[in-house]
Amino acid sequence: MKLVAAAKVRRAQDAVLATRPFSETLQSVFGGLIQRLGGESVDLPLLTVRDVSKVTLCCISGDRGLCGGYNSFIIRKTENRFKELQGQGIDVDLVVIGKKAITYFERRKYPIRRKFETGQNPNAKQALEISEELLNTFLSGDSDAIELLYTKFLSLIASEPSVRTLVPFSASDITKKGDEVFQLTSQDGKFGVERTELDVAAPQEFPNDMIFEQDPLQIINSILPLYLNGQILRCLQESVASELAARMQSMQSASDNAGELVKDLSLQYNRARQAAVTAEILEIVAGAAALD
Repeated sequence: MKLVAAAKVRRAQDAVLATRPFSETLQSVFGGLIQRLGGESVDLPLLTVRDVSKVTLCCISGDRGLCGGYNSFIIRKTENRFKELQGQGIDVDLVVIGKKAITYFERRKYPIRRKFETGQNPNAKQALEISEELLNTFLSGDSDAIELLYTKFLSLIASEPSVRTLVPFSASDITKKGDEVFQLTSQDGKFGVERTELDVAAPQEFPNDMIFEQDPLQIINSILPLYLNGQILRCLQESVASELAARMQSMQSASDNAGELVKDLSLQYNRARQAAVTAEILEIVAGAAALD
């Protein structure tokens, strides 16, 4: 199971790398359009910060167990954030991704807006379905902000439950925030992970005499849903990688514990056998001494 999980981590890594060119291009075009607009205020629904009276929490867990504390950590993070917002007088509901979180929150009667399964190989179609639900929730006014709770992949032995505001977007975050990729490695028979920090994609340069068929604001408004879809897909992939890494570690711990159990059991059997042999020798010696 550890080796199977390692192979799936490699596949998740390749999936993340495959999405990089598209996300870099989106970031570059968005930055170029913002520069082209110059000092104009960008007035778009997805960039408008409202007075928050209701928040939708989108939680990503796994569909399966046998992965240590991966599921329980993100569920606890979501519960704590839910109670924190309610304590501030803010109404909260949930969009839940993953069977483990769905089962947990359903049993406790949490308000669930929509449910999705995670799967072991997230794709653009799945991310699109989730992003459309979140966009409709925000644009219809049902929620004033959407927060995403997922597990950030740090290494094969560490992951971090994280929370981020997904919608409304921040133009500065899109244009100035870099990215990072991870790569599974092996050395001396041991798995490891190398992380690489990536620079921010340079803004696309549009000539001053370029004429747009559509208003740049409309183009930005069309790009933002694509950007959201890419971000959700990336977080799904990172959560799956974290789950698989946790499963690798859990299986390694199970193997180590089984090895220790075998060692302890063998030691106890050897001691019992040695004690039995010693008792028999003593009985024979005692019998021989009695005959003398």
